[in-house]
Amino acid sequence: MNTVRGARERARIEVTAAIKDEARRQLAAEGAAKLSLRAVARELGMVSSALYRYFPSRDDLLTALIIDAYDSVGAAAEAALAATGGAPPRARWVAACTAVRGWALAHPHEYALIYGSPVPGYSAPVDTVGPASRVGNALIDVVREAHAGRGLALPPLPAGLRAEAERMTEDFARGLPPEVTAALVAAWAQLVGLISFELFGQFQRVVEEAERDRFFAHNADRLAHEVGLPATPAGV
Repeated sequence: MNTVRGARERARIEVTAAIKDEARRQLAAEGAAKLSLRAVARELGMVSSALYRYFPSRDDLLTALIIDAYDSVGAAAEAALAATGGAPPRARWVAACTAVRGWALAHPHEYALIYGSPVPGYSAPVDTVGPASRVGNALIDVVREAHAGRGLALPPLPAGLRAEAERMTEDFARGLPPEVTAALVAAWAQLVGLISFELFGQFQRVVEEAERDRFFAHNADRLAHEVGLPATPAGV
């Protein structure tokens, strides 16, 4: 009985992976708004009713793709931090940002799914929140490391924003100064903006392609400065 159950589970995993792969191909060709369970089933040689046993609706399939994409880019950022353990926080920040950009350039359609225009009629469930937080949490971890070590240079914070910054700190960045939390949110938005401009062609005739690596690294380091990370000591 265990052998039969194991074979069924393996078959389900394989079919689920095939469905997701075909859905990703459709995302690349048609965009998320046109994703269709019937079209996926047709391309896989399945009847629609069989596919519904794996994903009851288009939104269920979209959610699975979104979670996979968030987990994949989050894993890239976390791997970059693991590879730079012991380096100064500012260098680790830039490494994590660079990993996110590298993932986006390698997976443009999945990046568009999670950071592009919302899919009409789709509302992301709470299941996506944890995976969506992985990149942000990786960057917050770098800032916490610096805060516990050499300390942070507190960015300016208008008095009128302090209550909101304190609320954000309590929600997702406990232990950090509110000034830093507010700067982190702005830095995250600017990071996504930098990557999106490059990925979606907004840098054409603005930043030469040969210079984009240097341009991105400079601006990732600038964002590190804006959240209060200390400069990397000379010679490190």
